[in-house]
Amino acid sequence: MSKSQTVAQHVPYLRRYARALTGSQTSGDSYVSATLEALVREPNLLSGSPQSKVDLFRVFSRIWNSIKLNGTSEHVIDTTPADRHLGQIAAMPRQAFLLVAVEGFSEEDAARILDVDRQTFRELVEESGREIAAQIATDILIIEDEALIALDLENIVESLGHRIVGIARTRAEAIALAKNKRPGLILADIQLADGSSGLEAVNDLLTTFEVPVIFITAYPERFLTGERPEPAFLVSKPYQHATVSALVSQALFFERNAVRRKKRAVG
Repeated sequence: MSKSQTVAQHVPYLRRYARALTGSQTSGDSYVSATLEALVREPNLLSGSPQSKVDLFRVFSRIWNSIKLNGTSEHVIDTTPADRHLGQIAAMPRQAFLLVAVEGFSEEDAARILDVDRQTFRELVEESGREIAAQIATDILIIEDEALIALDLENIVESLGHRIVGIARTRAEAIALAKNKRPGLILADIQLADGSSGLEAVNDLLTTFEVPVIFITAYPERFLTGERPEPAFLVSKPYQHATVSALVSQALFFERNAVRRKKRAVG
């Protein structure tokens, strides 16, 4: 496949990223055009390897962080509510969040795109999590039977600005806690202290109300089978704090976006 063909297959994703980053399709496309023009002038900026997509986004990132096109990047006519929320996050943390949450890059590749080391990238992701939480802070239920892990998760989500409604060690405790106060997000281990299942607890709760769920397990291969249904958000033990922070923000961001789409459809 030629370099031009390689670029062409990645451009739709770059346009999506640019639109979410700038808050405007017009402004986003201007930056994409500038990126493509740079590649025409310097084709060696793009390798012919499987890293071509990373290279393309990296060129775009350098341009977006160095120049301002069209004199606008946010608060324009064609922004969506979700775009406007992202527009309120500082530039570098917003890029870090979008690269992992929307575009699905690994932490290593996303750090390379932004020309930062992995520790700096993790700090950017955590910062984006705090800024998103400031806009959509919620109550969180933790279903986890290991006390140290439960405490660690509590510290992570509270550092992002969220509130803990309780920590459940069993399926029965989880159901009881959720009845008293419905959480806006659930973090759930799958194997619980009394032999019950966090997955079953969540399924019970989802029959009465909708809520995003992040499953935490030492055995992700049991659930990532390629068959439906699969957990939408899954964290492997042992986990990185930055991974949990990113997924919490991602789950809440897309849940809020989905609610808005439903309201627009009804209206």
